[in-house]
Order: sequence, then structure tokens, then C-alpha cells
Amino acid sequence: MFVYPTVADALALPVIREGKPRVVAAHGALDRRVRWVHVAEVADIAHLLRGDELVLTTGIALPDEPDGLTRYVDELADVGVAGIVVELLRHWSDKLPQAFVAAAERRGVPLVTLSEETRFVTVTEAVVGLIVDAQVAELRAAEQVHETFTALTVAGAEPAEVLREVARTAGRPVVLETLSHEVLAYDTAGGNPSELLRDWARRSRAVHVTERTSYDPETGWLVTVVGARGNDWGRLVLLCPEPPPHRHIVVAERAASALAVHRLVARDREGLERHAHRTLLTEMLSTPGADINARAAALGVPLEHRRLVGVAVRPRTSVNPAPAMATQEVLRDLAEATALAAKRTQTAALVGVVDDTSVRALLSLPPQAEVANVLRRLAKEVHHAAGAAQRAVPVVIAVGTTVERISGARRTMVEAAHVADAALRSTSDRLYHRLDDVRLRGLLHLLGNDERVTAFTDRELGPLLTRDATHGSRLVETLRHYCEQGGNKSAAAAAAHMSRTAYYQQLSRIEQVLGVSLEDPESMLSLYVALLSLDVQTHHPTE
Repeated sequence: MFVYPTVADALALPVIREGKPRVVAAHGALDRRVRWVHVAEVADIAHLLRGDELVLTTGIALPDEPDGLTRYVDELADVGVAGIVVELLRHWSDKLPQAFVAAAERRGVPLVTLSEETRFVTVTEAVVGLIVDAQVAELRAAEQVHETFTALTVAGAEPAEVLREVARTAGRPVVLETLSHEVLAYDTAGGNPSELLRDWARRSRAVHVTERTSYDPETGWLVTVVGARGNDWGRLVLLCPEPPPHRHIVVAERAASALAVHRLVARDREGLERHAHRTLLTEMLSTPGADINARAAALGVPLEHRRLVGVAVRPRTSVNPAPAMATQEVLRDLAEATALAAKRTQTAALVGVVDDTSVRALLSLPPQAEVANVLRRLAKEVHHAAGAAQRAVPVVIAVGTTVERISGARRTMVEAAHVADAALRSTSDRLYHRLDDVRLRGLLHLLGNDERVTAFTDRELGPLLTRDATHGSRLVETLRHYCEQGGNKSAAAAAAHMSRTAYYQQLSRIEQVLGVSLEDPESMLSLYVALLSLDVQTHHPTE
């Protein structure tokens, strides 16, 4: 659809201004679009028109009786004319009959009089010139849109960049959603995100399209299906209160093509849904009090009046059980496996990779939900899905404390991450771990990098760490085996793969360096706590 000039635009032309135009009816309808200009002196002209014409007449052949004039206006209104311009010289000299004016006002058809003689052929040329100029401008704009989005496609632009260009070009908010009406990405064009996304799923379900690109006048939505034919996966929605011009349709369709190509090229990279979830999770963790309710609800995860549980899923390596940086490919697979498990158990959840060690999730459960039952089913599915993934790895699942308010979401997610980090050394085959399952190690992870704990660790282990760093010895590991075996020297020597004689010598060296007796239970306990704290300080998870 081209953007044609309006009746007001036509009345502003010099050739019409010379005729001293005066709007006598339907002042509020001057924004009607003029597709063409038609000079007609006879009354029965309506059946020859197609709509959106500006009708020019001297009125010389129009009737004088009120019924005839009313019928004339009604017939023109029925075919959708843009307006009627009457020259007041040959039939009516100073004003139009009241019936004529009343009928135009009732039907909302702009009625304009010209008190000076006007060459209608010149008017026609001028208005048609406006129409042609508008069409040329639209075609040039469409060509520029093609060039812009072709460049974005070739450059492999991310969805956020594509949507930002849509909003900039069209000046309208735009939303990318799944076919199940969950928001993947959006750009408000400077508006309020909460207003844009409020009750999105319900509003979106009410908009049905019959073609790949359709405009719904009731909602003001221009909707374009995204994906290759036969493999569609989303819809691009451009909010247009008025019927969109041709260039907006071109913008939507080219953007949809760019998004479809990006998905094909980036299949092995983070999916749009995971990206959208990750954005919200990161914002919750980094910006306490962030208003994300509407955006989370638009993703199908309501957060208000729900029970919220933080979950952390970490890959467990058999070579080194200590926390370590996992590859992004493994974490992406694990995120998809966790999201799949949530869908299989019908659990609303935000799931994403927010750091280099784990997958984070925030479960949103109904107030009446049995949390333990939900967690048990979900954990089973996560273990199963993670084992069946392309890069299958065993995992540790940890959960935080259940909270009743969105303000507690960050705390439960951070707690889950701490518990997961602490549980990595556990040999337990639990489906999932809570804080009370990891006991002292969990407490130390919650304390994190507290300065008092750090100072305690330095006091207990500082000389030993310095000795290892200076002489290349492994006294800290020797002490760790001793503590983990509960002071059983023979078992500790076996765990360290050393002869008992050599191992006993190492223990004596430790006692000399630290100036303590390892036979003293309190000394061994303090040293073990310091070792656990050292692990936390070395591998503290991102909050």
C-alpha cells in the first residue's frame, strides 16, 4: 500500500488555494487519502468510481431537491470517495444547499467549496503529481530498505540488531515471537517495555493471519511469518495504529528474511529463546529490583504471585571435580536439555547460560505446587536429557530456597549456584542438592569472599602455600588427603599414591611449616575448613 496524499495535502496546493477553498462539512476527515482525481458533472457517477477519488464538480448537473442531493452524497460515500470539491459559480453562487452539507457531514465525506473559478485540468495535474511523487518516494524508500537489510543479512547481524533497524526505519515498536506467542526479542522504539509486552500472549493469540504478511486493523498489528516455507518458527509484529505504508511492509518482510537466514546460519549457536531467557536472568542477577515482570510473562514465565526456585546445573568432569570453566558448546547443550526437561514436566522456567560454569534457571510454580515433587520430576528429566544431548556429560543439579516474591529471585539463584559449586566434590548420587545437603562446604560457599573468612584461610594455610610456591612442593595436597580421610594416615597415603614412609615424612614437614600438631582434632578441623574455604575463594561462581 502506497502512502497517498491526503485531502488536506490537495487543498494546500497553490492551484486550489487560488480558488479560495472552504471546508463546509467533515472537517475531521481531511486526512483521507486521495488515490486519484475525477471530474464529474453528472449525479449518477458513483458506479464508475473505485474509491479514494477526489471528485471535482461545478454542480451544474446536480439536483436541487434535498432527496436527490442526499442520494448523491450517499452513493459517493458508499464507494468510498475521499472528498467532494464544488466550484460555486455555475449552479450555486454563494453556498451549497443545506441538505448537501448535512448529508456530507453525516457520512463523514469532506465537502469543499471554491468561490473562484478554477481550471479543473490544472487541479488534476497537480494532485496526480502529488500522487506520483508519493509513489516514487515510497519506491525509493523500499529500495533503501532492501539495501539495508541485505547488508544486515550478509553481515550475519544478530536479531537484536535487525529489530533495532526495523524500529529505527519504521519508527514503530517491533516484537519477534515464537509461533506459541512467546516473545524472543523486541525493540520499543523508545517506548515502555512493560506497556508493549503487557499480556502479550493473550493479545497475540487473538491475531490470526491468513497470508505470510497481513495487517490486522483491529489491533493495529502488521504480522509477518518468519522462517522458510514449511519450516516456519516465528512471527514478526510491527505495531502500526494506521494501515501501514508500502515501505513498512517491505521493512517487515526483509527483516523476517534476515532473521530466518540468521537462524539457519547460527544453528549451532545460542538459540533466540535461550538468548531472551539469558538476558532476563542476567538482569535479575546484576540489577536487583529490575522490573522484568512483563517481559518474563511475555516469555511464558509469569513471576507475580508464584513460588520461585533458583536452579543451577553444572557439568561434572571425571578428571577434575573442582569447579572449572566449561566449554560454551557444552553449556549451550546443557541449557537446551534443561529447557527441554522443563517443558516435559510442564514447568514454567527461565533457562540460560549466564557465566562460564553453569546453566541457571528460575522456576515459576503455582502457589499450590508441591515443590519437592516438581523438583524431583524436573531433576530426573534434566539428568536424562543431559545424558542424551549431543555432547553428553554427567551433571550436578542444585536448587536454592523457595521464595514467594520476585524480590527474592536473585537470592535463590545465587544460593543455587553456591550449592552447585559446593556439591561438585560430593560423591552423592542425589537427584539434586540443597544447601543442607552440602553442609559445611555449602556454608562456606554462601559466605563467599567474606574478608573474615579470607583472613582465616590466610592465617591457617599461608605458610604452606608459600612453601609450595617457593619450592614446588605439594604439601597442600598432602594435607588435603589427610583431612579428607579423617586423619587416617594409611588411607591418606593410599589416596595420595605414596608410600606410607614418604607420606609420613610429608606430614612431619607440614607440622614444622605450620607449627601445629596434626594429631590435635581442633587443628585438623581448622585446617580442613581453611582448605574448603580456599576452594571457594579460588572458584567462586559469578553472582
